[in-house]
Order: sequence, then structure tokens, then C-alpha cells
Amino acid sequence: MLDALARRTFLISSWPWRALLYGLSTGPMTLLFGLPFGFCLLPLAVLVNRVVHGQTSDLALVAVFSVFGMLLFLSAGPAWAAVVAGVERQRLRMVDLNPVAVPFASSEPGWWPRMRARYTEPASWRELGYAVLLCTAIPALYAVAGMVTLFAVVLVASPLLVNVNDTISLGFTEVSTPGGAVPFALAGVVLLVLSGYLLSGCAGLHAMLARALLTDSAAEKLRGELTEVSQSRTRLLSAFDAERKRIERDLHDGAQQRLVGLSLQLGLAKVDLPPDSEAAKAVSDAHDQAKKLMVELRELINGIHPRALAELGLPAALEELADGCAVPVTVDVAVPARLPESVESTAYFVVAESLTNVAKHSAASCASVTARIVGRLLTIEVWDNGAGGADPARGTGITGLSDRIAVLGGRMWVSSPVGGPTVVRAELPC
Repeated sequence: MLDALARRTFLISSWPWRALLYGLSTGPMTLLFGLPFGFCLLPLAVLVNRVVHGQTSDLALVAVFSVFGMLLFLSAGPAWAAVVAGVERQRLRMVDLNPVAVPFASSEPGWWPRMRARYTEPASWRELGYAVLLCTAIPALYAVAGMVTLFAVVLVASPLLVNVNDTISLGFTEVSTPGGAVPFALAGVVLLVLSGYLLSGCAGLHAMLARALLTDSAAEKLRGELTEVSQSRTRLLSAFDAERKRIERDLHDGAQQRLVGLSLQLGLAKVDLPPDSEAAKAVSDAHDQAKKLMVELRELINGIHPRALAELGLPAALEELADGCAVPVTVDVAVPARLPESVESTAYFVVAESLTNVAKHSAASCASVTARIVGRLLTIEVWDNGAGGADPARGTGITGLSDRIAVLGGRMWVSSPVGGPTVVRAELPC
């Protein structure tokens, strides 16, 4: 509510009506929960009144009832305040859309452990303090806003009221004609608009007080920290992908082009030298090494950021991975459209790492890669008929993939019993 007050469209939104409903529903709540508390504390109020006015008749009896009322208030108050808090947390949703965290919940079985937790937790006494405020200070806050709103309504209606009564009193002046009431009606319209902000501000302060006393601030702080950690992980992944692209671009446009030029120069030098000379043999060996190095560099560049993935999309990139695998791989990809770049990149590296493990460790004779869009999830499954026994704890490849998937809010499973088969399954929100 307090955040919504700063918006230009506040008055034409649902927030003023939310504030009005929240304020009106506070009255019945105050009566409902204030009567038991008033019953307990009434003798104490009578005792204080008699002491202040010097009345000593039946003072001892009133004092006994006051002590009894206080003991009843302290013993039954936390339990009754729990009911107040439960209703108020639900009612808080009228003016506060943020999740509400319950301060505590005893998981111990039995009536006595739950009651002991209820009376020993600080949150219980914060709930009791809120219940007292709900019956005292909070109604006074709304009463001020209500009086201002009522006065604004009277000013707006003053031209109509003059027709009924010859003269009406507005508190600070009297009006006898409809024309004389028009300026006050215009002022009432302005005051009515301001009272909308006043009432909403009271509702916002009430909600802030309720959230401070009835919710778990530690849980909310932890939730905020976890959100920040999640966002920082996403930023790190984005920065990592951007750095991979930069390295790939530098290698492709820099080192690879210079290596191609070197290979061409060596080829021309080999042609100019006598075929049977020692120099021609040395240049030919250097030329062959340059060509091999160029192939290795091209594979390195493709591993950093595959061109097929960037230009043709995930299906073509997975087909390319399968063609380059030492084990025959069947690919079945049903991804009709391009996905977010981070999702495609993560899916690609999941398959790449899995096929690398298949070729190196599984002793499999065949494998398959399946990718599907199921609802809002991209599901990837890599299967092989190898010996199984894959253990993520013995290597960092699968663990690193799992961490990368977790950054995107996805999940990963590995099933690899001894004797096979091995299945790696990943789900990525897309």
C-alpha cells in the first residue's frame, strides 16, 4: 500500500478501495477480539480510576479482581492472540501483496509441547502486543482518517443540505444559500481526494505494523538474501557466456586467421623450394603441423561457442554433436522454435558433456538424444546402453552441469545402475 501511494494512477486503481475495505473490516475485528481483553483488564482500569480520584471503598476487592484479570490476560492472552494473528495475516493480503511468513510452527507432537512453544516463543508475545494495539491505537488512527473523510463528504454535500435547512453549520462557519456553499463543496472535493491518500496511508501504516509484529522478519530477510544470490548467479552465468563469446570471437577473427595466413605462406614456400631438398621437407612438415593445429583450433573454437548453435539453433547443433561422437547416436529433437540463448546453450553443453562421458567411460555400442518441449519445460534425455555405474561424486562435469541448470531454475537427474543403462535427464524452464 505504501509503495502504491507514490504511483500517479493510485486514485483510479483498486488500492483506495482496498484501504477502505481494510479500514472498515478493522472495526468488527476490534470488537470481536477487544471484548475478551476488555473483560480481563476492566478491573485494572477501575482500580486505576479509584486510586487517581482517591476513592478507597472496596479498594482491596477491586485490587484482587485486577490481579485475577491480569493473570487471566497473561495466561489466556497468547492463545487468544494466536487466533487474532491468524485472521490478521489473512486480512493483510488486502493491502500487502507480499508473501506472509508465519513466525513459528511447532513440529513436536502433543498438546503440551505445542502450548509450551506458544508461551515461550517471542513471536507469541509480539502477537499479543499487536492484539492490544488492534484494540487501542489502531482504531484511533482510523478514527482520525474517518473524521476527515466524513467532514469532506459534508462539505461536498453542503449545497444540497442548504435546500433542506435554511442555515447549516460547517463547524467553523455557517452557510445559508446553495451559492455560498459551492466554494466549500469544491474544497470538500479536494479534501475528499486527500482523505483517500490519508486513509490509504493509515492502512499502509497498519499493514506495516502488522507485518513487523505478525510475520517472521528473519524468514523474509533470508528470502531476500536467497533472491539476491539467485540473481547474482544468473548475472555470473550471463557474464560467463558473454566472456565465452568474446574468447570465441577473438580466436576466430584473430588467431585462426593468422594461422590460415601462416599455412598459406608455408604452402607457397614449399612450392618454391626444390622437392628433394632438406628445406622443402622441413617446410612441408611445418605446413602439415599448421594444418593440424588449425583443425584443433577450429574444434576448440566450436567447443567454446558452437557456430551451429548460434546460427542454426539447437536441433542442428545436437545433430552436429551426434555426428562427431565416436559412438553411434540417434537424435530425436522436437523443438519447433528458437529458445532463449541461455537455455539453448545449457541444453547443448548438457548433451555435449553426456556424449563425451559416453564415448570415454561407458563402453556403450549405441546412444540416443531426445529433446522435447513439454508445457513450459525443455526436457533433454541422453541414454546409452553402456556399463553404467556413473557417479557424479567422482567427477566435476556432471556437478558443473547441475549447477548451471540450477541457475536457470531447472533440474537434473542421473540414473546409472551398475550394468547400465545410463540416463541423464534435464528439465529447463523456457
